[in-house]
Amino acid sequence: MGTESEVSIIISFGAGLLTFLSPCILPLFPSYITYITGKSFEDMKTLAHASNIRRVTAVHSLFFILGFSIIFVLLGVTVAYLGSFFGIRRIWLERIGGGLIILFGLHISGLLKLKFLMLERKLVYHRRKISYFSSLLIGMVFAVGWTPCVGPILSSILIYASTQEGLPRAIMLLSFYSLGLGLPFFLASLAINQFLSMFNRFKAFMKFVPIVTGIFLIFIGAVLFSGHFQVLFR
Repeated sequence: MGTESEVSIIISFGAGLLTFLSPCILPLFPSYITYITGKSFEDMKTLAHASNIRRVTAVHSLFFILGFSIIFVLLGVTVAYLGSFFGIRRIWLERIGGGLIILFGLHISGLLKLKFLMLERKLVYHRRKISYFSSLLIGMVFAVGWTPCVGPILSSILIYASTQEGLPRAIMLLSFYSLGLGLPFFLASLAINQFLSMFNRFKAFMKFVPIVTGIFLIFIGAVLFSGHFQVLFR
């Protein structure tokens, strides 16, 4: 695997990780866990059935992660296909895509406010019973729902994937984006009590996450826009 491919994987995985740490996801993580498992925090703290609760939580989390991963990869396939279908030259994809990613970075960092990115769309799934399949559906609904800070990061990765040559490359990048979001989600679900303790200490640093994410996206966008991505990371 070449250096450019390795850097692309790191970028996608890093974007997924920053998505998990964003104010739209991290503070709400405990709510996601209780919703998909049907277990309360009191149940999770019960030592008598700790191993069983941990198993149930792990499996439900995996189905939830699989749900949003399917949607993210399908979005990547769609964007890559549209780019090839319309025969858009890579240089124009890099110029336009890089500019959009820079705008997303400026928005997330707080330097620029784009009203259309601050609109929040939510799809609500009313589950009738707790099941692994319902957790899969909730994950898919979560992926389709558009939130102010997840949207720009996901859009940036989709745009970045569209500049890569070949459908398998787009699938790979969105898979690693999903892994970057899903891995910390899964690990935190296995140790929910420890997560709550760590989160209380991490709260003070939450305000820096959008700034770091914004700088990350501006850098990626600038490199793409300049057309020097392959030169820098070959």
